[in-house]
Amino acid sequence: MADTQSTQDTVTYVYGIVPGDVESDPEARGIGDPPGKIAVVRHGDIAALVSHISRDTPLGKPEDLAAHAQVLDATSGVAPVLPLRFGAVVSGEDAVAEELLAQHHDEFRSALRELEGKAEYVVKGRYEEQAILREILAESEDAARLREAVREKPEDAARNDRIALGELINNAIAAKREVDTRKAVEKLGELGVTVNVREPTHERDAVYVACLGEVAAQGELEKAVGELAKTWEGRVDLRLLGPLAPYDFVVTKQPQE
Repeated sequence: MADTQSTQDTVTYVYGIVPGDVESDPEARGIGDPPGKIAVVRHGDIAALVSHISRDTPLGKPEDLAAHAQVLDATSGVAPVLPLRFGAVVSGEDAVAEELLAQHHDEFRSALRELEGKAEYVVKGRYEEQAILREILAESEDAARLREAVREKPEDAARNDRIALGELINNAIAAKREVDTRKAVEKLGELGVTVNVREPTHERDAVYVACLGEVAAQGELEKAVGELAKTWEGRVDLRLLGPLAPYDFVVTKQPQE
């Protein structure tokens, strides 16, 4: 394969691994300024999604991270994809074929076959602030007492009570998160999907789980999440994201420049 686009001034950025028969979207763009056109480098039964960037292109801007994910997520709805971590760069397309695809061909092919027809979906819910606070105050005499103390005392005098109330609320939310996450995992488990519980990213996160399911059965997943959302209406703002690349379920070899 002629590596005509790889020069001393450019390198090849690799997004992920896909089946060898995948075609690139001519409109798809990746990272860089201007955004690079997505190309496909093939070897045997597998291929890599790539674009070309200047060697001195700084990586790590929010828009780069978003572009990286967009390329992978857009592919996941139509073909299995093994995502590489953000920042995978090699010297050129020949290196992609010879050092990444050829060396790990059978491993990648096997992983792609296991992911055939599947994608990742993320179920994320956040407690409505006032609703969860009312719930905690109704359930905890200590919380209600501290809340009144904070209201009645001058700001400086209420400092310790405010700290104690904050800790109590945070602990209560953590306990509720554990219970509600278990309910969500059980609900998703009824569909036969593989579930991975993620760490919360916000103090009011109620549920944050990823699941690997059949793209063709997305409607069933939407129905299950909709039923949970109805149960928690006014209490938890629940969302379903996907299809996405299987970030939580795949560990892919990183190329070395």
